[in-house]
Amino acid sequence: MKLVVVSAGLSVPSSTRLLADRLAAAVGQHADVGVEVVELRDLAVGIAQSLTTGFPGPALDAAIGAVRDADGLIAVTPVFSASYSGLFKSFFDAVSGFDKDALAGKPVLVAATGGTARHSLVLDHALRPLFAYLRAVVVPTGVYAASEDWGAEGLAERLDRAGAELARLMGSVSGNGTAVGLAVGTADTPVVVPFEQQLAALRER
Repeated sequence: MKLVVVSAGLSVPSSTRLLADRLAAAVGQHADVGVEVVELRDLAVGIAQSLTTGFPGPALDAAIGAVRDADGLIAVTPVFSASYSGLFKSFFDAVSGFDKDALAGKPVLVAATGGTARHSLVLDHALRPLFAYLRAVVVPTGVYAASEDWGAEGLAERLDRAGAELARLMGSVSGNGTAVGLAVGTADTPVVVPFEQQLAALRER
């Protein structure tokens, strides 16, 4: 399965990229995935040009294609003014502008970094609504990492829980966005399982 990680960190090194890499590793503990990282910092000029010209350059086009073709997505942004960064939003504006169905039915793990725990609600008041609008399937556990969280108790457990949830959804969602399971007592006969049932199963674990 193909896992694409979108990191909107601006600095080098970046705590946003560090969180993205740790989340990808957590997914890899629960599923066999190939990981591709999209660094938005490297695409900033191309994103701005695409919003004014209506055409993506080769690098941005490749990034949009990677997101569109992914089996699962990790999206990580630093917090700016209590929300996602402008670069992060502009990238997903570009993705949906060139392919409005790019994220439809796609499992997405949302995460953010910030200097203080006061911004942790960014996951629920900004990131989840954005991806709900894009018709993605957002995993129940989002991960926010403040400066004091690095090395503190609890972060590793949240990373593992979120990674396991994304891995399970990646394994249960087909390419057309339909949740698929295996019928008991048959030779791997696929049966359609409602998303509500899939999400309920995740919450029970």
